[in-house]
Amino acid sequence: MRIAGVASAFPKYYHKQEVLVGALKNYWKDRLVQPGILDRLDESMKVDGRFTARPLDFYHNNMQTWGEANNVWIEVGLEIGEKALCHALVAAGIEPRDLGAIFVTSVTGIAAPSLDARLINRMGLSPNIKRIPIFGLGCVAGAAGVSRAADYVRAYPDQAAALLSIELCSLTLQRDDISMAHLISAMLFGDGAAAAVVVGDEVESNGPEILATKSVFYPNTERVMGWDISEKGFHIVLSPEVPDTVVKHLGKDVDEFLAEQGVRRSDIQSWIMHTGGPKVLEATATALDLTEKDLEASWECLRKVGNISSTSVLLVLEDVYRHRRPEPGTLSILAAMGPGFCSELLLLRW
Repeated sequence: MRIAGVASAFPKYYHKQEVLVGALKNYWKDRLVQPGILDRLDESMKVDGRFTARPLDFYHNNMQTWGEANNVWIEVGLEIGEKALCHALVAAGIEPRDLGAIFVTSVTGIAAPSLDARLINRMGLSPNIKRIPIFGLGCVAGAAGVSRAADYVRAYPDQAAALLSIELCSLTLQRDDISMAHLISAMLFGDGAAAAVVVGDEVESNGPEILATKSVFYPNTERVMGWDISEKGFHIVLSPEVPDTVVKHLGKDVDEFLAEQGVRRSDIQSWIMHTGGPKVLEATATALDLTEKDLEASWECLRKVGNISSTSVLLVLEDVYRHRRPEPGTLSILAAMGPGFCSELLLLRW
């Protein structure tokens, strides 16, 4: 099983972080009780800019209901999702009609029929393709989706499966929510899509081989991260416990996973880690005894586009795939953590 291609796509609206901070100040100008709170948060985000699904005035003047936001999620999600999947298929050398299965993940909107069904018509995918929409995994879904695609091609080694992540976090903005969790979310999360194509052992590819995967669930941690859903849409659940949870679990989980494969942490040459945020990346470095240089690709993706939930770890994979490709035969860990709370780990060989 190999990752044969990976690609990303974004909405056409990109804004420097200082522009977004100014827009958010105006958005909440009558509600913020702590003057300067957004400036203080911005100092710690280490984000230069982010994409949004719509121009900034849309969020202030036109996004009045959850239904309006969700309609934009469907429209823009299909646009950038199609681009990301097309580019990943081209990179993998796979024709759209030859794709055996498609996993589509998002935690920022809903649709029935789901986005994968709509993409069949737009892209000319096979009418016999197996569709697996995923909702609720959040940030971990980028890694978990690749793992599930690997499970599929393990059973069907002559086929290819795709994971498509579409996250439009800007559409979850809530005017009445000025909780610290929501302010942090508004300063950190952005919009985008990414796709990865995984092929079975009977399909030729020079991409990294997926040697093993592992899922780990942490009982009684459902309030660490996720959504509360009301008539107004999605309300972020983002506990201050997230970095501590990473430190507590990630190192042990990785070491146990590697030991099962007869590998040690010192054998890993590169780390493809979900961007999270500055505190999450610092916690990841602490948990795994890594340097900032070891996580350079993750820090770079965070700086350029912020955290895009399940899309982010695929952006890091794309960066490594295209610009920092490890030497043949070397090992990498691809990992993400997210709502549950849980982690997903993959061992790759280049």
